[in-house]
Amino acid sequence: MGSGEEKSLFETRKDKARYIRRLYAVSLFVAICFVWAFRLTHIPAKGEAGQWAWLGLFVAEVWGGIYWVFYQALRWNIVYRTTFPNRLSSRYESRFPGVDIFVFTADAVVEPPMMVINTVLSVMAYDYAAEKLSVYLSDDGGSDVTFYALLEASSFAKHWIPFCKRYKVEPRSPAAYFNSVDSTKSQDHNYVKHLATIHKLYEEMKRRVEEATKLGVPSEARSKHNGFSQWDSYSSPRDHDTILQILMHKKESEGSKDVDGCTLPTLVYMAREKRPHYHTNFKAGAINALLRVSSTISNGKIILFLDCDMYSTHSKSVKDALCFFMDEDKGQEIAYVQFPQCFHNIGKNDLYANAISDIVQVELHGFDGFGGPLFIGTCCYLRRDALWWKKFSREYKNDWNDQNENEVTEVNLHELEEESKALANCSYEKNTLWGKKIGSIYGCLVEDVITGLQMHAHGWKSVYYNPSISAFSGVAPTSLLHTLVQLKRWGEGHMQLTLSKFRPKWYGDQKINICLLLGYWHHNFFAITSLSVLYYSIIPSLYILKGVSLFPKISSLWCIPFICVTVGEIAYSLIEGLSMGGSIQGWWNGTRMWLYVKTSSFLFSLIDGILGFFGHPNSSYSLTSKVIDDDVAQRYKKEVMEFGTSSPYFTVLATLALLNLFCLLLTLKDLVLQKGTFAAEKMTLQVLLCGVLVVINIPLYQAIFVRKDKGRMPTSVSIKSTAVAFTACVFFKLFN
Repeated sequence: MGSGEEKSLFETRKDKARYIRRLYAVSLFVAICFVWAFRLTHIPAKGEAGQWAWLGLFVAEVWGGIYWVFYQALRWNIVYRTTFPNRLSSRYESRFPGVDIFVFTADAVVEPPMMVINTVLSVMAYDYAAEKLSVYLSDDGGSDVTFYALLEASSFAKHWIPFCKRYKVEPRSPAAYFNSVDSTKSQDHNYVKHLATIHKLYEEMKRRVEEATKLGVPSEARSKHNGFSQWDSYSSPRDHDTILQILMHKKESEGSKDVDGCTLPTLVYMAREKRPHYHTNFKAGAINALLRVSSTISNGKIILFLDCDMYSTHSKSVKDALCFFMDEDKGQEIAYVQFPQCFHNIGKNDLYANAISDIVQVELHGFDGFGGPLFIGTCCYLRRDALWWKKFSREYKNDWNDQNENEVTEVNLHELEEESKALANCSYEKNTLWGKKIGSIYGCLVEDVITGLQMHAHGWKSVYYNPSISAFSGVAPTSLLHTLVQLKRWGEGHMQLTLSKFRPKWYGDQKINICLLLGYWHHNFFAITSLSVLYYSIIPSLYILKGVSLFPKISSLWCIPFICVTVGEIAYSLIEGLSMGGSIQGWWNGTRMWLYVKTSSFLFSLIDGILGFFGHPNSSYSLTSKVIDDDVAQRYKKEVMEFGTSSPYFTVLATLALLNLFCLLLTLKDLVLQKGTFAAEKMTLQVLLCGVLVVINIPLYQAIFVRKDKGRMPTSVSIKSTAVAFTACVFFKLFN
C-alpha cells in the first residue's frame, strides 16, 4: 500500500472476477448476434404461416439483446469499498460535522407509530456526539397519535440512550434488540437488572402508544403538553396548518438531558402545511420542507435520509459515511454515500425476491465503478451543499471548521419554532426554484433517482458502501400483491423519467460516464422490457397449437446460439445467486418473480407511464403497508404464495399461466391421440419454452385448483382467467 493510500480514510478494491465477467459478457453477446442472424436469414416467405410472429420475435430478441448490454454494463467494473473509522477518529474527532437525520412517515395506519419511534430511537442512540446530532420526523399523515408516540419516545430516550452507550447495545432499535438473542444472554448481573428495568419501561410505553392508536390520544397527555394545541387547525391529513414542535434541543437545560445528565440529540416533529388545492409533491415535498426547517434549527452539513421502517442496526455507520466525506483526497467531490436497504423478515429462500440481491450486491457496486450509485431515497447520507445544487468544481474544499451551523441555535426556542413553521407552508415555494433547481426534484415518482442523477450531472460523485455489518434493516412486503404494487410504482417512476426532460443524457458537458448512463438506462427501461417478455410468454406457446415452428430444429447448428444464450444466462444467474449466499430454491423463486414482475407490474407501469406522457396520468403515490395480517404472516413463513385478493395483476398472471398450460395440454393430447402431424424435431425448443413457463407457474396452478386457504386465488379471478385463456387457445387453434 502506498503512502497516499495509508492516509486515506477509505479503500477501493476492484472485483476479482471482473475478467471472467467480461469474458462471459463478450462470449454471450456473440451468441446473441448469431440469434439475430438466424432471425434475419430465416424469415418465412410472404404469406407463409408465422411470418408476423417471426418478425415479432426478432424485434423482441433485438430489444432483449440491447437491454442485456445495459444489464452487463453494471457488471463490467464492479468495485468494493472499505472504510477506516479509526483513522477518522484520530484526525477529526473534535471536528466532526453536524448530522441531521430525516425520518419520513406518511400514514399512521400502514406505518404504525411504534415502528416509527423504534426507528427514531435507533438513530438517536448513534455512537456520535449528541450535541452534533439532530433527528427530524416528517409526518405527512399529520397524525396526533404519531406525535404522541414521539413524545413518549423522547421520555424513554432518556433511559434508553445511556443504556445503549454503557453496554454497547446493537441494534439500537428497542424492539429489535429485545427480540434478539444477545439481549437474553449475559452473566453481568448489573446489565441483567438494568435490562429488566429498561424492558419494563419500553413495554409500558408500547402499551400507552398502542392504546392511543386504538382509542385516540388520552386527554391527560393533551393537557400536559401544549404541543397538541397545534391540532386546533386540523381538518384532515390534507387540510391543516404547519405543525412543528422542537421536543429536545441542546439549548434546553432540563428536558434535553438523559438520566445520567448528558445532552441528548435535538428532536423535532414536523407535519408540513397541507391544503386541498396545493399539490404536496409527496416525499420530495417533505424533503424540501425539512431541508428548510433544519437549516434554521441545526443546519447539519451531512443529512441522513431514512424511511420510517428502516431502523439502524449499526450505531457506528455515521462514522463509516464520514470516512468518505472527510477523506482529504477524494472526499470533497462526494455528494452522497448510499447504503443498501436490508430486510429482517426475508426467509431463507426469499419467496418474493424482496432482497433484490442482484441490485444490492452487484448492480449498485457496478454503478459505483463508473461514478456512483443511484440515490434510492433512504439509507443515504448526503452533503447539504449538493442538495442546494452547488455545482462541483475542483476549487471546492471541505471546511469542517465552519461554526455557522451552531450559530443558528442561539435563539429563543419558541421564536425558532415559529420562524421554522413558515418554511414548511404550502405557499413558501411559489415562484421559487425549490423542486426545480434546489432540493429534491419534483415531477416523478422516483424523485430520488432524478435528484441523484442531477447531482451527477453537476459534477458530483457518489459512493456505494455495503458493509459486512448491515447499517439499516426494514420490513419487506409479505404478500405478492404488495410486492407487485411496489415494483409497479418503481417501474412507472423510471418510465416517467425516461419520457421526461430529466432522462439520462449528456448532462453537464459530458460529466456522466457513458457506462453510468447505460446503468441508468437499464433501470429506466424496466417497463419497456415487459413487452418482449409478454410476447415471448404468449406467441411461441400459441403457435405450438398450429404446429408452426418459430425456432431452429434441434438438429440444426442454428440451435447452438439459442442453447448458449439460455444455458449461459441460467448458469450465470445461478452462480451469481449462490455466490451471494442464496439457495437454489431462492434462485428459482427469483426467476418466477422476474417473470411475474415483467408481465404484470412493469406492464401496468408502461401503460400508466404512456398515459401520463399524453396528459392522462393514472398514477398515485401509494405506501406499502407495514402491518402484517397473522394469516398472511403464517403463510409467508411457510413460503406459500399469497393470492387472496382480486386484482388486475393476478388476472394477468393467471391468464398467462393458464394459456401456457392449455397449450401444453392440448399439444400432449394430440400427441397421445396421434392427431395431426407433430414435427418433434422442429418444435422441441418451442415445447420446452412452454413447459418451463408451466413449471414456473406451479404455485399459481395450486392457488387456482388445489388450495383451500384464504390465500388461494379468488374464484372470480380464476373463472375470468380460465375463460380468457381457454377461449384464446381454442380460437387460435380453430380459426387462425
